Amino acid sequence: MDFTGRNSQPAQPAASGAQFAGPNTNAKRGKSGDKASWFRWAGGGLGLLLTALVVAAICAVAFNDSNTEAKLVNKDKNQAIFLNTGQVYFGKVTDLNNKYITLTKIYYLQTSSTGTTTANQQANTSVSLVKLGCELHEPYDQMVINRSQVTFWENLQDNGQVAKAIAEFVKKNPEGQKCADQSAAPNSNSNVQGSTNNTTNSTTKTTNP
Repeated sequence: MDFTGRNSQPAQPAASGAQFAGPNTNAKRGKSGDKASWFRWAGGGLGLLLTALVVAAICAVAFNDSNTEAKLVNKDKNQAIFLNTGQVYFGKVTDLNNKYITLTKIYYLQTSSTGTTTANQQANTSVSLVKLGCELHEPYDQMVINRSQVTFWENLQDNGQVAKAIAEFVKKNPEGQKCADQSAAPNSNSNVQGSTNNTTNSTTKTTNP
């Protein structure tokens, strides 16, 4: 008997639009997506690293500049600090960086005119070096100066008039400055200097009217 036609079934034609198994496209897409994500992460990390390096370089330069400048301070000499307001302070620089300058043992100049000035007369101007500390507010002998207020600073030689006046003042006041009683409030015409010992040698200059 012929059984060849009983169990065999004719091949069914493929339906239109049927999907055939092919290469795993999802796997390929996953691999390319992973690579793109890795490149993005690497690029972001490299950007952060470069930013950190730039900031570190700027900080290093600023620190080295201030550190180099601080080494120029002669601890055995007095220094002069010139402010952009025109005021000058003398003393010992104990700390210097790119934000502030700390000054101790401070002196400053004070000018005063004597006599009257007419067409036929000349006015005498006296310049005195005053020790800080006996002013009305009685500050401590330390000053922290903002670097933005400093025009320049310099070391002073011992044979200069300011250094000599400071040395003479220290010699005459071995125990430090003695301030007078400031309990009474001064009037508008009073001298608020407050000490008989805080003025050093003065230099008198003659100026033309």
